[in-house]
This record gives sequence, structure tokens and C-alpha cells, in this order.
Amino acid sequence: MINEFKPALRFLGIFVGLYLALNLLYGWWIEQYDRADPATVFVTNQSAVLLNVFGEDTYTKPKLNTRTISIYKGSRIVVNVFEGCNGINVAIVFVAFMAAFGGDRKKMLWFIPLGLALIHVANLFRVSGLFLVAEYFQQYFYYIHKYAFTASIYVMVFLLWWIWIEKINKISVRQVISSGKS
Repeated sequence: MINEFKPALRFLGIFVGLYLALNLLYGWWIEQYDRADPATVFVTNQSAVLLNVFGEDTYTKPKLNTRTISIYKGSRIVVNVFEGCNGINVAIVFVAFMAAFGGDRKKMLWFIPLGLALIHVANLFRVSGLFLVAEYFQQYFYYIHKYAFTASIYVMVFLLWWIWIEKINKISVRQVISSGKS
């Protein structure tokens, strides 16, 4: 009976194990900073550049005595960017799935970096979008941040997984689900 579930247990073991290990490593790395970590600064600075390309006059500055970096417009803070907004946790979920699902290693060597780059770009648009919502539609900020933009970044990850399974590995998810086999 256990052999029937062996592939699923293997997937869960690798996914959960790698997810926990990478998050512990990431948590240790974050704790090394008493100010905004380099990844959050990098994402925030790039988001400000993107906003400037679209006509917003923005700049970034660390918020004193916090692990936050702020995006300013003029002399006022429009949005504060925290460690969780740097996209690393989303990248960890993506990498853990890829490792757990497996597939052709040569294809993984280009698909994982491509996926991480796409997640990063999507996250830049998310942070920039949150700036725009905070600037022009403040009353909706909480809901858009909490639900819409969080969901959008994870939808992108699910789309990448689907592409990996269906298009690159040529495994029909529908057939696997309907047959009850993996």
C-alpha cells in the first residue's frame, strides 16, 4: 500500500524539506541585518527606477531604526517596503516545487533561472503597482496588497509550474488527476 503513495510522499518530503531548509537559511540571513536587507533594498530601488520610467518622480531611502526602505514622492513617503516584499519567499516556493517535481536536469538548468527572473520582474511590477495604489487609491491599498497582488504573484508561480509539467515535461495534469495515477 505504501508503494502506491511513494511518489507523492517523495514529492512532499523533498518539497517540505527543501522549503523548510531554504526558509531557515533565509531567516538566518535576514537576521544578520538591523536595517533593510540587500535583497529588499535591491527590489525597492529597481521598483523606484521602474516607477520613474513611467513618469513618477520617486526615490528610495531607508527608514531609520527599521528593516524598511521607503519609496518617496517628493518629500513624503508613499509606501514602505519590508523584507517580505523582496520576492525571496516566492522564489523559495518555486525552487522547492521544481526540485520536488523533478524532470530533465538540463532543462531545469535554464528553466529555474528563467522562472526566478520572471518572478523577480513580476515582483517589481507588484511593488511598483502597490506604490501607485498607495499614491492614487489609498482606500484600496490593504485589500489590493493583501489579496490581489499577493494572489497575482502566486498565480504566476502556478503558471510556471504548469508550463514545467505540461509543456516542458509533457505530462498531462488532467490525465494524471482523472486516472488517479502519477
